[in-house]
Amino acid sequence: MEIFIVIAAIIAVWVWWKMTHYNDSDWVKNRIKGRNDDQVAVIRYFCNESACLSKQPISDQEYDSMIASFLSKTDYKQKAINKIGLDESEISEIEPVHFEGFVYDKQSLYKKGDDGRDRSSKYQVTWIFFSATEVYLYQNTFNMDEDGKRERTEEYFYKDITNFSTISETEEVAAYDPIQAKGVLINKDTTKFSLVVPGEKLFCSLQQNEYTENSVKGMKAMLREKKNA
Repeated sequence: MEIFIVIAAIIAVWVWWKMTHYNDSDWVKNRIKGRNDDQVAVIRYFCNESACLSKQPISDQEYDSMIASFLSKTDYKQKAINKIGLDESEISEIEPVHFEGFVYDKQSLYKKGDDGRDRSSKYQVTWIFFSATEVYLYQNTFNMDEDGKRERTEEYFYKDITNFSTISETEEVAAYDPIQAKGVLINKDTTKFSLVVPGEKLFCSLQQNEYTENSVKGMKAMLREKKNA
């Protein structure tokens, strides 16, 4: 009888240990080194599958909440205006345009959530302002799984802009393969906003919806008017 009690206790301890620890592969363990708690949670979200008797990673909804919380800490429109260095009245030819969305590339982690939605560990916010003669762009790209971020401001004369458009293309993105237990590159269809000037294309992540479609149409119409003036 005592041996059965001992075996049951060992099993109970093993089950408890499994359920209170994450099922991290060596690749994940190496990637989470030196990261803060939120960044570790994000890496596990993209890499660890829900598994029986293992501590579960955060859900799709919890990850979305982390993004929303991060965005709420900064007024990106005001930050953009400050970076551009102009009064808001000087950049009000038409309403400013705001794009944001996940960035899909080789440097970030990609995942299709349990809800069927695509997500990435990199997110981008873009504001575009319009004066009588120029277009001003502010862009902030940040990573949820590490400290890296990139800010940029650009300005273009209407006469130098070739086109505003949305483009769809297939790109290689980084994803975690649980079978190989490491990061791999896969192909993914992406849609982005494109601002084209001679010798350069600037891309902005966006969420396809009625607002972004109407915004791009409005920008194209304004560009035609400026060029024909």
